[in-house]
Amino acid sequence: MIRIGTSSEQGRFHYAEAGAAWRIASVLLRHIPFGERPVRFVCIGTDRSTGDAYGPLTGTSLTELGNLRHPILGTLSRPVHALNLQQIAETGDDVFTVAVDACLGRAEHIGQIVIEDRPLFPGRAVGKTLPPIGDLSIKGVVNAAAPNSQEVLQNTRLHLPFMMSRVTARAISLACCRSETKAVQESGHESYDENSGDEVCHPDLRQPDQV
Repeated sequence: MIRIGTSSEQGRFHYAEAGAAWRIASVLLRHIPFGERPVRFVCIGTDRSTGDAYGPLTGTSLTELGNLRHPILGTLSRPVHALNLQQIAETGDDVFTVAVDACLGRAEHIGQIVIEDRPLFPGRAVGKTLPPIGDLSIKGVVNAAAPNSQEVLQNTRLHLPFMMSRVTARAISLACCRSETKAVQESGHESYDENSGDEVCHPDLRQPDQV
């Protein structure tokens, strides 16, 4: 698998860009082995900290969409956090894990959704030592890094993680839908048209993102 570096334009998308969800979905399609291995999405974080809520907000949005056939761990009602992450990280060795979490970065990167083909290290920004998790990571830059990282996360406006989570969930849903459409096309069970096939699942896929 080709590594998507943190400086790669292909792996960074600002959530407010028109069509961001579609482009993120295209990257996910190239790097998630849909149909080859079981896939799960682990959305890390807690709603006790507004900045750290990006993960469970994404998980909640995914469950509300209701069209994913893959397990979703981490929602507002059942978060994945420091207390239960170890157990989750130790399970599912044969499952391809996509880990979603908030992160801090440069001020000019705030609002970006970053995709990397390597694990997440949750809690690193606030000095916690937690097990790495994920074969592919999706990180949302919710604020600028600072020495008082925990305080920065707690004082991050909820609006940004919320909007970023909506785009992220939409991108994941699109990737799953497009992978299933492709599988149908390749199986020859249905005729397929490049434009109409996607429109069956999402009539406005190619339009600017609506969140």
